[in-house]
Amino acid sequence: MSQSTGAKNATSARKAAYAAANAAESKKANGTVVLDVKQVTTMAEFFVITGGDSPAQIRAIVDAIDDALSELGYKHGKVEGRQDGRWVLIDFGDVIIHVLHEKERSFYKLEQFWNHALIVQKDEWDADKNG
Repeated sequence: MSQSTGAKNATSARKAAYAAANAAESKKANGTVVLDVKQVTTMAEFFVITGGDSPAQIRAIVDAIDDALSELGYKHGKVEGRQDGRWVLIDFGDVIIHVLHEKERSFYKLEQFWNHALIVQKDEWDADKNG
């Protein structure tokens, strides 16, 4: 596997997070949320948290996200949980994506854990897919 290549600046990290969110939505993901976490952690600039109803849907979401970010020049270094399809973590360096089965998502409540992060409103990231 290749090394993780993060964005060169906050603008490209934002664009990557928005592309990941839109890719998830294209596969009918549930409750996609983009969090701007750069003020609360140094591990990333953005988290994308989304969900699916089955392992097959979760894998399709992961593939769509990988394709979308590959088009932007990203290569991820780590994907955890893909085979099980219950909670997949994709680390693109400055953008970390969590794709969870709804059961795991409601149990772990990642959005509540990261409640100090800024939630990017959907109309902001959804509008990016056309521009």
